[in-house]
Amino acid sequence: MKNTHVSIGLTNPQSPTNVGVVMRAAGCYQVDSVFYTGRRYAKAAKFHTDTHNSSSKIPLTGVDSLLEVLEGDDEAKVVCVELVEGATPLPEFVHPDKAIYIFGPEDGTIEQKVVDKAHAVVYVPTVGCMNLAATVNVLLYDRLAKSANNIASDELIRKSRDINNHVKVKKAPA
Repeated sequence: MKNTHVSIGLTNPQSPTNVGVVMRAAGCYQVDSVFYTGRRYAKAAKFHTDTHNSSSKIPLTGVDSLLEVLEGDDEAKVVCVELVEGATPLPEFVHPDKAIYIFGPEDGTIEQKVVDKAHAVVYVPTVGCMNLAATVNVLLYDRLAKSANNIASDELIRKSRDINNHVKVKKAPA
């Protein structure tokens, strides 16, 4: 198994609902930590949608600058995820083992000084832009789908599904 470390950086997220959904995705895709800048999330954090309570297992940390998260870590690659000209389409992107994925707010963009420090800038090639939480989910799924650390199995399904779900796929008659 490869040595991986994945962090998410959120630039001044607009909505606590989105942060809650990002935290749920972080739990599902085994993200190590989530950082955010700005004050909007902290003001409205009590109205969250982290229904899996991922924030009790994954640190959610407010920082003044997402670049400060990188200090002292020469191995982590900065990957900005933003709909900007010159970015690489996500289907063509090869994910680094150790990365911090930085996402812009829904009503703005990632600061130029952060983009300038990025090892890569990628975008999801959709017509129109997705919201923050949807973009995080798509990016993390793409990372999983391209990973050698595939953990897919019936055991994973049994551990992950809702307690009311006992449906099985039956073999089709020959």
